[in-house]
Amino acid sequence: MKQYFVIFLFLVIAVSAGAQQKDSVLVRPPTAGSQPNVIHSYGVVTDGFNYWEDSFTGHWSGVYFGLNGFLNDDYSNYPADDAGFMDVNLLRSTVLDLNLIKYSIGLQRTRNTIGLVTGLGLELQTYFLDRKTSIEKGFSKVEPKMLFFDSNQKSKFSSAYLNIPLLAEFQIPVENYGDRFYVSAGVVAGIRLSTHTKVKYRANGKKEKLKTPDDYYLQDVRFSGMLRMGYRWVNVFASYDIQPLFLDDKGPELYPFSFGIALFSF
Repeated sequence: MKQYFVIFLFLVIAVSAGAQQKDSVLVRPPTAGSQPNVIHSYGVVTDGFNYWEDSFTGHWSGVYFGLNGFLNDDYSNYPADDAGFMDVNLLRSTVLDLNLIKYSIGLQRTRNTIGLVTGLGLELQTYFLDRKTSIEKGFSKVEPKMLFFDSNQKSKFSSAYLNIPLLAEFQIPVENYGDRFYVSAGVVAGIRLSTHTKVKYRANGKKEKLKTPDDYYLQDVRFSGMLRMGYRWVNVFASYDIQPLFLDDKGPELYPFSFGIALFSF
């Protein structure tokens, strides 16, 4: 009877300790002074992998591609004829994130499904201006600049940022321990590295381009709210700047947003 009880107790502990995979349990014989027929479990191990010692691994690094634009525009400090000069062609305005460095911090002692994620990334933003206009840095604010080239002219406004995220991530195992659905949210600080306008046009039958770098009264440091989620190879993101694109009274009040998908992650 005692043998059956020990076998039954052994099976209960094995099943409850590793419901997703078959786990091995180390059973020690009773020693002097200890209660007989008690099973001591020292770590749940499957194929040499200890679930309890596995560290939290978040999601950030990879190459992400998406679209970006502006919301909540306010041109009240410009004449009515100039309103909308920063309108963009959304389907051609792109964002490319190259997130190369990731650091994960687990927040649990006996689990690895909740943690913080930080790192470094390079973001390249491009806005195609919809009204065939460009911009220039005026004496007191950014001003619209009308273009008078041929009908094929193209105008875009681009910036590069060094991004530093701080995200809280929650993971839910699906089907097995390794495959997890995750959701992360937090703030991304972006340090502006460069900004320029570029106009492409034709002159005398030749393709020409005019590139003008400047700061255009943009914020040197921006802060964005970010939401990310994914499962296996499908990973998506969305962000919204919590401060305007331009400095106060130096341009129209515009709040950049972006959304996209991972081309690949690592």
